[in-house]
Amino acid sequence: MSIIVEITDISAPELAVYTRLTEAQLRNRLRPQEGLFIAESPKVIGYALDAGYAPVSLLTERRHIAGKAAALIARLGDVPVYTAESAALQALTGYPLTRGVLCAMRRKPLLSVEALCGAARRVAVLENIVDATNLGAIFRSAAALGVDAVLLTPSCCDPLNRRAVRVSMGTVFQVPWTYIGDAPGDWPQAGLARLSALGYRSVALALTDRSVSIDDAILKAQPRLALVLGTEGDGLSPETIARCDFTARIPMAHGVDSLNVAAAGAVAFWELCRQI
Repeated sequence: MSIIVEITDISAPELAVYTRLTEAQLRNRLRPQEGLFIAESPKVIGYALDAGYAPVSLLTERRHIAGKAAALIARLGDVPVYTAESAALQALTGYPLTRGVLCAMRRKPLLSVEALCGAARRVAVLENIVDATNLGAIFRSAAALGVDAVLLTPSCCDPLNRRAVRVSMGTVFQVPWTYIGDAPGDWPQAGLARLSALGYRSVALALTDRSVSIDDAILKAQPRLALVLGTEGDGLSPETIARCDFTARIPMAHGVDSLNVAAAGAVAFWELCRQI
């Protein structure tokens, strides 16, 4: 049974995960096994629990203990539940708890690319996506539109960033993901070689003279395809585009040259991940 703890001291060390630790400190790259992240809202926290993430503590408004957080609290065992009134919690965290419930959770060890992609036919590869909102939106589209796995280059935003988790509506816990390499030098040459060795053909989403339309039959015919999307603003690096097997574009109207990376990803996923 969970232990309900009334918050009286905002400087208590057990509350640091909610009040003082930065996203980088929570992630703890030096000791990944000790890394944490924050999930927000009962639905998202429930998805994380379903995916096997272990809770450390819960922070919630008092009114939710017997309300929308009740079923969630029943799943937590003896995990401490910290609580106070809404105004006190906003003073504690520095921001309003728009969904009323936060949960600190332990990270899980990441699988290798080879282990993750064993049975995957369509994977999304994200190159240097640094905006948490875009990353979360891409994961949500990937989950909804049939992407089997997501691979991130080492410079990408952390998928377990609190904002990315929230924007994804918890789908970061539903779509398998890992990093393709540990350092920037592991991409694109080494990373694309790993995908090729696993039987993938790669398609860069970019505007070039050799781009084919995203609905080209040759792309749909590939038994294993890696869809490579680039960073906000600059898009994919020229080296990545040159090393991919194909380059594809999304046809545009009204003189628009491109879409936001999250919107482009959704279109590409819909076109290339269905009916395979």
